[in-house]
Amino acid sequence: MSKPILFISDLHLQDDRPDLTRALLKFLQEHQGKCEALYILGDLFEVWLGDDGITATSEAVAQGLSEFAGCGSDVYLMHGNRDFLMGTEFAARCGASLLTEPHRLHSKLGDIVLMHGDTLCTDDTEYQAFRSMVRSAAWQADFLARDLEARIAFAQQARQQSSVATAGKQDDIMDVNQASVLEFLQRVDCPRLLHGHTHRPDVHSIDLQSEIDGSSEAIRMVLGDWGERGWFSELDGEHWQLKQFSIST
Repeated sequence: MSKPILFISDLHLQDDRPDLTRALLKFLQEHQGKCEALYILGDLFEVWLGDDGITATSEAVAQGLSEFAGCGSDVYLMHGNRDFLMGTEFAARCGASLLTEPHRLHSKLGDIVLMHGDTLCTDDTEYQAFRSMVRSAAWQADFLARDLEARIAFAQQARQQSSVATAGKQDDIMDVNQASVLEFLQRVDCPRLLHGHTHRPDVHSIDLQSEIDGSSEAIRMVLGDWGERGWFSELDGEHWQLKQFSIST
């Protein structure tokens, strides 16, 4: 009998939110040995400044994921807009593999394309320009060559600037662009998409302008961020659901 596959994203774990780390560790314990794989689709951490930036939270998470993987479940990590500097060293400590975005998952339901989701927010041109810069190999090599204190100072300044910029943007600018979603689905020829990033959990049906993979309708499932509630997606055979649970402080 096959086991389900689980998907989570946007936990934004950090030292001053121990409730979120406890929620993840409890989630892992509840599903340990009971699922085929766990996919973490970005922003596992609120900030990641390099694999040498070890914190109490990152160590607890690495141990929890390693134990989870040791019980027979594959663990996959995808970069988000907050933790795109996560590297192979940390992934190895977690017993996990890093995924390149987008990732095409083959399942009994059919193919599902997995991504963090920020590349679909094309109306936010300011963010897309920033993303293009920080995702370049040259920028990352230069940044990671700096000492940790300099990286922390840069991150604090960037977060302040981001908060100011975000406050001045219309809400819909930070959501996905529907035309970009449709173009992407047509380009990858897949009617199922799962992502996070927007913090707007929902399941959307999309009428396709042309038939994709023998279907005239696509499904876009959006994972929610973890705060008062935790969100995850469960793929069990041909059954694909978005689920939530309460997080106690």
